[in-house]
Amino acid sequence: MARIGAAVVVVAVVVALGAVPPASAAAEEEEGQKAPWRIHTLFSVECQDYFDWQTVGLVHSFRKARQPGPITRLLSCTDEERRRYRGMGLAPTFEVPSMSRHPKTGDWYPAINKPAGIVHWLKHSKDSNNVDWVVILDADMIIRGPIIPWELGAEKGKPVAAYYGYLRGCNNILAKLHTKHPELCDKVGGLFVMHIDDLRALAPMWLSKTEEVREDRAHWGTNITGDIYGQGWISEMYGYSFGAAEVGLHHKINDDLMIYPGYIPRPGIEPILMHYGLPFQVGTWSFSKLEHHEDGIVYDCNHFFPSPPYPREVEMMESDPNKRRGLFLSIECINTLNEGLLLHHASMGCPKPQWSKYLSFLKSKRFSELTKPKFLNQHQMHDEKTEQKQFSDESGRAHPKIHTLFSTECSPYFDWQTVGLVHSFHLSGQPGNITRLLSCTDEDLKRYKGHDLAPTHYVPSMSQHPLTGDWYPAINKPAAVLHWLNHVETDAEFIVILDADMIMRGPITPWEYGAQRGHPVSTPYEYLIGCDNELANIHTRNPSACDKVGGVIIMHVDDLRKFALLWLHKTEEVRADKAHYATNFTGDLYASGWISEMYGYSFGAAELNLRHIVKRDILIYPGYVPEPGVKYKVFHYGLRFDVGNWSFDKAVWRDADMVNTCWAKFPEPPDPSTLSKEDENILQRDLLSIECGKTLNRALYLHHKRRNCPPSNAISNSNQVVEDEGTSFRQRHEGNNGGKSLRIWMVGLWALSVLAFLAVISMVLSTHKGEGSKRARHKKTYAGVSDTGGNSLKFHDKHIYDVEIASDD
Repeated sequence: MARIGAAVVVVAVVVALGAVPPASAAAEEEEGQKAPWRIHTLFSVECQDYFDWQTVGLVHSFRKARQPGPITRLLSCTDEERRRYRGMGLAPTFEVPSMSRHPKTGDWYPAINKPAGIVHWLKHSKDSNNVDWVVILDADMIIRGPIIPWELGAEKGKPVAAYYGYLRGCNNILAKLHTKHPELCDKVGGLFVMHIDDLRALAPMWLSKTEEVREDRAHWGTNITGDIYGQGWISEMYGYSFGAAEVGLHHKINDDLMIYPGYIPRPGIEPILMHYGLPFQVGTWSFSKLEHHEDGIVYDCNHFFPSPPYPREVEMMESDPNKRRGLFLSIECINTLNEGLLLHHASMGCPKPQWSKYLSFLKSKRFSELTKPKFLNQHQMHDEKTEQKQFSDESGRAHPKIHTLFSTECSPYFDWQTVGLVHSFHLSGQPGNITRLLSCTDEDLKRYKGHDLAPTHYVPSMSQHPLTGDWYPAINKPAAVLHWLNHVETDAEFIVILDADMIMRGPITPWEYGAQRGHPVSTPYEYLIGCDNELANIHTRNPSACDKVGGVIIMHVDDLRKFALLWLHKTEEVRADKAHYATNFTGDLYASGWISEMYGYSFGAAELNLRHIVKRDILIYPGYVPEPGVKYKVFHYGLRFDVGNWSFDKAVWRDADMVNTCWAKFPEPPDPSTLSKEDENILQRDLLSIECGKTLNRALYLHHKRRNCPPSNAISNSNQVVEDEGTSFRQRHEGNNGGKSLRIWMVGLWALSVLAFLAVISMVLSTHKGEGSKRARHKKTYAGVSDTGGNSLKFHDKHIYDVEIASDD
């Protein structure tokens, strides 16, 4: 009977476990269809203790951050170094020939091993044939969160990289000497995220240009390279930038992904990579990697770097919240290194270290919470202060810099619109940066949760006019643009102004549409009939210059500086003219003066005689029939639109907190395959409507993923509902009965297995009934506290550490 009971247990467990993989595999397959998941992370080192402790830290942080895909160490060793090297087990390793001593010139330059190692990996590693995206890091880095190429906006031909502003050679004779396309030279380094096809084109040129710059000793001077030592040590960095320029790679430059410990991150920014290449200090404690050049700490059991101050001490030593965030990053860096060493020493079979408050902290829940994976906000792809290069077309002609603005308020209604617009901005290929102009009252700002949704410039709210008391939130748009111009230094030549309720489908550039000083580009708003009647005669001295435009604005910054104040002033003027609110004057269906801001724009532009270039091929409202062959750059979902029984109306979702409710989404539009193909115009109209709805939902999905929402099957109510003014809307899953049935079936199987297991235990215990009760009690206590294998003891020790540190820190 015991054998039968055991068999029942085995069968039940196998059946129950066998029910799980198909669902999991289906989920992976579904996710795999949404994005190319084949990512490979590379870093280059040499056979030295100096790189070994860096390797332990990087690989530990790689796992802790849950970076997708494998990681490979490119290990460059001479034959002599390889014979005595003891660190082969520290990381998945691909050995590459050492070029520290150049085989032809004899030049000693170990940094060249980075491009040389990548060339060798591409040529000889099978892994390179099974990857779509490559993340290239330096060994002296700590990963804080997953680096996902498509979430960063990386595209084929457009890698993502960190900003290295000191590479001044991109702007002087050095670039002119070493690349045929100096205008394409990007000041980048540290982190590279690129498509494998781009890396194959770049790598040989990276190596060649490194050799070329290294040999150009006449231009090693600090005034030319920015290298403070003037020894050509950063030749490899220029080799990358010049090589990328040669093959035509346009980088998406980011100044927020990576930070040096000791630096202060911008408010609202959470770096996902730390580069400890420079010395840093917290109070009287300091760390410099160069002080550990010969340190065998990886191989010395239970030896660690000097412990930094504890978080509570940091809180006490610095009151400024921004500076304190910087100090927290510094201690996180060294603590993560030490945590990696602690785990590595344990894997070596080192004896258990003596208890200390610091080791207790590293094992505590507090430290685990502080260092859980950080997820990048999409808006971190750009920074207002980051130096932007001029944009060039395929002919190499330089183009002016652009900055995109949009205006919102502190409201859930604008938050989900912000998520959609910023997501589409990064996918669109729009050059330059984007900034949200956020208008909030002090009270709104105190309870606002959406600070991390976009790069943000905060402006005072004018929803309630400070002089008249008039409630008119639309005035915040011109007021915010004026505030931004007066408080932000920008080197952009053209400003693109959008509304929050827009989805970008492609770049909107002044050179494509012919914008120039004195001639902004915009889209037609034919219903602004006030340009043709008494309204224009009253509110502008130049009614003949009044253009019926709105929605998308492309304007030279010099024009905008002159115009913004008039835009605000004319908006106030039209809003105060209640005698002419009527529909026959304004075209406003509600005759409530709600479109006063639009007239403020048109009348203000007329005052300066800004004549617009009106383009009908930039913007379309979903639900409208598109012109055949036109590739619209913007969806403006300001009006209700529908496809069959499905519809979308932004006003319905005014009070729905789609951003802070995990996995909230809008009802899914129909599948395109279900559409009728009888009328081509209707088909194209519906396809565009579906695209708009799907893009909004995709943006929300990625937002919730970055916010580290729990898996949908872990939510207590997986068929979660968002209520909007008494109306319920489906959010996460529709028709979830199949999944529910599967879970019930699995629970039943597990219950059966547990019952069978209890039956077996009962039989076993009955066969030992004659044994003493004292021995039985001893077994029960022993099983609960310790185990001969040490597993339960480890858990018990961890619990002690957690309790002790709760009182220490």
